[in-house]
Amino acid sequence: MSAGINTARRVVLRFRVVPVALISLAAGLGPVIPAQAAAHTSSVGSFSGRALSKGTAYVVNGGSGTVTPIATGTNTAGPPIPVGSDPGVIAITPDGKTAYIANRGSGTVTPIATATSTAGPPITVGSYPDAIAITPNSKTAYVTNWTSGTVTPIATATNTAGPPIPVGVNPNFVAITPDGRTAYVENWTSGTVTPIATATSTAGPSIPVGSGPGYLAITPDGKTAYVASINSGTVTPIATATNTADPPIPLGLDPFYLAITPDGKTAYVAKGGGSETVIPIATATNTAGPPIPAGPGVIAITPDGKTAYITNQISGTVTPITTATNTAGPPIPVGTDPFWIAITPGHRHSRGRHHQRLRQHAHSPEAAGSRQVAR
Repeated sequence: MSAGINTARRVVLRFRVVPVALISLAAGLGPVIPAQAAAHTSSVGSFSGRALSKGTAYVVNGGSGTVTPIATGTNTAGPPIPVGSDPGVIAITPDGKTAYIANRGSGTVTPIATATSTAGPPITVGSYPDAIAITPNSKTAYVTNWTSGTVTPIATATNTAGPPIPVGVNPNFVAITPDGRTAYVENWTSGTVTPIATATSTAGPSIPVGSGPGYLAITPDGKTAYVASINSGTVTPIATATNTADPPIPLGLDPFYLAITPDGKTAYVAKGGGSETVIPIATATNTAGPPIPAGPGVIAITPDGKTAYITNQISGTVTPITTATNTAGPPIPVGTDPFWIAITPGHRHSRGRHHQRLRQHAHSPEAAGSRQVAR
């Protein structure tokens, strides 16, 4: 297996028989911000405060055990924030106030107050919590539990867990429609997607997709969910009105992550398999455009839709992509082995003194869900 394929597999697959080096690298991907990070509150808080009007990207560096904040308005990195060991993914509430981190080894979720970068008490969920999605109203976080085969809802007002919801075998990602009514859960081993009615926390019939579904994103209008199937090398559109799958879009080996622009016109798909590229898909026609050299890693798009950021695990950098032209800018150095990236909701300023918060879109990790894809 080539170095490129090895890297992509490290990012996205759950192989139980892999080199020990791969397991050790995968085990450290993602952050948890414990109480000791309070020592960095002053400097990080001032950095985040300056950047909030344009949005702040939080990059988790598995190898160095840190989180790097990036001011997206200037593409400058702030001081790294020391975090805990063996955490998974981070998801930020649409109001930007709290980040939730899945701790795989402990079977818990840690809430982080973004204003102070301090951690609250861990919340017990299922075995090997793998992904988190938060409803648009910020009231509920849904956590997939890989080993348990369940999804745990968390009431964010009290940070308490509700009864687990049975889904398919090895759920590894969850995304929620913009209206908050349905959560879609990918089941890796089952090769299916399970819809959950959030009003009743009941699961509907599973939807067959490609082999090894690794990630999904929902268009801002809520009409279509796009599912990247790693083993099949396809992206499958699902019509949410009927929960039926449309014909898959062939992309080749290892399409493992995708994000959709706020206007819903383009889905960006990260590919491994030795290519280490990002492929844009025009959602109006479901056709793929020319590949963009970047990655392999996770994609986050700014609230204004102008820039997509992709983490590059090999080089320890993040690459900005201008969405208007689909061109990559100079890589931004961050920490060692950067994995996950999330962007805070931005603001737009009116002519007066008031400003209105931009709504966070379902394509982003913080609203549509975040997943731990390294196994």
